[in-house]
Amino acid sequence: MRLDRLVRVATCFVLIGVAPAFATDPTPVGAVGEQIAVYLDQSRVLKLPERTATLVVGNPLIADISVQTGGVLVLTGKSFGTTNLIALDRNGALLMEHPVQVHGPRDNVVALYRGIERETYSCTPECNRRIMLGDSVAAFTANMNQYTTLNAQVQSSAPAPPR
Repeated sequence: MRLDRLVRVATCFVLIGVAPAFATDPTPVGAVGEQIAVYLDQSRVLKLPERTATLVVGNPLIADISVQTGGVLVLTGKSFGTTNLIALDRNGALLMEHPVQVHGPRDNVVALYRGIERETYSCTPECNRRIMLGDSVAAFTANMNQYTTLNAQVQSSAPAPPR
């Protein structure tokens, strides 16, 4: 067997052996009161209480939810602020209620001010523009136009899904 093939095979075994360490169970959420923190533009995976039939987010502009199979909830920070998350059973009984706090990004973000005009850069490791709530209209619009154009180009060049 050639050395490069041995290295690839050994790497596969190492990665397969390590993979379970990366897989974590969703965070169980207690019944009432404990604050759930999530970062802007990031998600957290949570475990819903058994018998959950209805979920309510106080302000879906601050945080959004997506329910997955097995009672898994994905909570995504959409904008700065605090809202709440409520889970009810089929009879309307409260199973869970928590405040949800959406924090600013935790990566290396730099805000550049020109008078009252603000542009935001993500510096991980090099500084590049990013779309951020609170940026000036001109900077926000220019960045959104670039992202929209890039996304349209990627989607138009993607192969058609198999039928």
